[in-house]
Amino acid sequence: MDARYVFRVRVHIEPARAVVSLEPDSAETTVTLYRDAPEPGTEGWLFFRNTLWRGAVGDDDYARRLAAEWLGVPERTVDAVNFRELQTDEAYLDALTEAIAADLEAFKADDVDDALSKYLGSSIRVTDGD
Repeated sequence: MDARYVFRVRVHIEPARAVVSLEPDSAETTVTLYRDAPEPGTEGWLFFRNTLWRGAVGDDDYARRLAAEWLGVPERTVDAVNFRELQTDEAYLDALTEAIAADLEAFKADDVDDALSKYLGSSIRVTDGD
């Protein structure tokens, strides 16, 4: 099983101390950040439920804090975080749907498709695992 969350993260750098300068004064870039998706039913597997809504980041400030933590940079350097997709193979998606089905009430959903749509929108891409 293999799956990962994909985010676009906009970061900037600028001097942290008055004795340091840059030319230009600051730099900004956007990177693609990949975060492994924990196996359904294991610790952290509800990341998507707790962080995403309709295929987008649910709380921008929280997402910027998370991205800064993941990247090991000061929070002030992360300007924006956008969720792109869950890249998954069939085995992971099957395990995910089984885990959701086992506790639909936790997702406040009528069925698995409703839960997936509620949190991931249409942002699921199934790969062949290669």
